[in-house]
Amino acid sequence: MLRITGSASPSEQLFIPSGDEQLARLRDEFGHRHCLLIPRLFEPALADEIARRVENSDFYRREHAGIGVEACMEVNATLAWLLLLLNDQRMLEVVELITGCGPIGHFDGRVYRLEPSNDHYDSWHDDLGDGRLVALSVNLGREPYEGGSLEVRDRRTGASAEVRSARTGDALLFELGEHLEHRVLPVTGRSARTVFAGWFKAGPSFLSVLRSSAESMTTGAAEAVAIT
Repeated sequence: MLRITGSASPSEQLFIPSGDEQLARLRDEFGHRHCLLIPRLFEPALADEIARRVENSDFYRREHAGIGVEACMEVNATLAWLLLLLNDQRMLEVVELITGCGPIGHFDGRVYRLEPSNDHYDSWHDDLGDGRLVALSVNLGREPYEGGSLEVRDRRTGASAEVRSARTGDALLFELGEHLEHRVLPVTGRSARTVFAGWFKAGPSFLSVLRSSAESMTTGAAEAVAIT
């Protein structure tokens, strides 16, 4: 495994698949099942620290029309930290190698929670659009949850595969395509399923996205001052 140490925290580490044999095995599994588990993508100390911060964050109810209901974490420093982690250049390169997708520009995502209740649910959908190439979720729950497996289905054949992230820091990588759809099965038991989930996208780099956002904020602030 390749260890990546970032600058946001001394404990910030990613364990990214590496080595020809391992990458070949993951490519084969992804091609056959359209999804795979990457154990402990976040090293345990990093995963525990982020999970603790997420647990202490504010969440709001979010509805996806016709798809599901979840609790979504407010935008905060922890989300920014997660986005920096997943936009590591080596991470982008390895995802391209495993999935065979086109060039990745950046990763974008959110932290959300599915509670074990009838109110929270996720139904079949494909996530296509907005330059999305491949999806990934990282388990950030501090307690094991029951149920909540990711299911990926081929619309053409009806064949499906299930995969779940049992430990904090485990990641699920899954394919997007016109013939594919996915859902998260109901969460049962007493603990919620909390994940950082999003998409590797085509288009501009993460740095370019940040610059564009900063410019938009600066322009908006200047316009507000002019109005007042």
